[in-house]
Amino acid sequence: MQDVIIYSSDYCPFCQRALALLDSKGVSYQAISVDGQLAIRQAMAERAGRTSVPQIWIGDTHVGGCDDLYALEAAGKLDALLAA
Repeated sequence: MQDVIIYSSDYCPFCQRALALLDSKGVSYQAISVDGQLAIRQAMAERAGRTSVPQIWIGDTHVGGCDDLYALEAAGKLDALLAA
């Protein structure tokens, strides 16, 4: 199982949806809150090239945000990426 990292905010409904999908699959992940953490948010933005949350990595693959995660699931590709 790949390491999963998700940068998120407690106030973000898209973050909650992404976390709910991962939870439903029994995926363990490292959630990193950007709330009030300017340096962490800046590091995330530099790494992702995006400033919005959530930003999700599975292993070395930058998945993107919530919609991207759900698109992988809908295409039947999320489980393979998690297992790689």
